[in-house]
Amino acid sequence: MRHFLTAAFTAAMLALPVHAAELGDDGLHKEPWFHDTFKDMSDDLATANDEGKRFMVIWEQRGCIYCKKMHEEVFSDPEIAKYITDNYYVVQMNLFGDVEVTDFDGEALPEKEMAMKWGVMFTPTMMFFPEEASDQPANKQAVAQMPGAFGKGTTMALLEWVKTHGYESGQNFQKYVAEKVMAK
Repeated sequence: MRHFLTAAFTAAMLALPVHAAELGDDGLHKEPWFHDTFKDMSDDLATANDEGKRFMVIWEQRGCIYCKKMHEEVFSDPEIAKYITDNYYVVQMNLFGDVEVTDFDGEALPEKEMAMKWGVMFTPTMMFFPEEASDQPANKQAVAQMPGAFGKGTTMALLEWVKTHGYESGQNFQKYVAEKVMAK
């Protein structure tokens, strides 16, 4: 009986996710590498640059099963979490939130209206920005966007591709991913 209980307990523990990001009062998952800012895109970009990091915005919403999947299955991976921590300055946005966001063009809107302005339709959506921005809206300047939940390999490849300016080479991201897979 003792062996049965030990086996049952072990099986139950293995079934739990390794990391479960805690939920904030807004119902969104919170990572230790998220930065709580005034959501002024120009200021956040400047801070990212000062820290030698790339600026990323991640859009999420309460109850999003794909956001949960990303937090529990992808962002929980120690290699991915470390890569993000070391290389990215990340600000979380709420698709239906009321917190004011100031765009690169100076327009200030609640998160939910900024999401509409930027054309964000899916959660999670990660938006990556260049080191230098103009006074155009953020969605016109993003160097890459990842709408939806993807696995560890694709997510890590995108993080590396953006960090190394792969988008400047003219190589399509999907071709970059295929070449990484073939190289293994």
